[in-house]
Amino acid sequence: MVKVLLWGSMRTHTEGRAEVEVEARTFKEVLDKLAEAYPGLRPQIERGVSMALDGRIYREAWFAPVGPDSEVVLMPYMTGG
Repeated sequence: MVKVLLWGSMRTHTEGRAEVEVEARTFKEVLDKLAEAYPGLRPQIERGVSMALDGRIYREAWFAPVGPDSEVVLMPYMTGG
């Protein structure tokens, strides 16, 4: 199982839980499993999310490997300039 930390407004769709667990091996599987387990997250995931994996931020790295000991943080799409 992968522990996923959720930022801010994303927690409203997990009954306020800041941390959830899913069975996943890639970035895409994390998103798919979260959308399945917490349907309220699906619209945000479809709009776009960023994931910090072991301190590195990814946007659409679908096949980035995620291990059970990985530090995973999911947040709304991050933009900047």
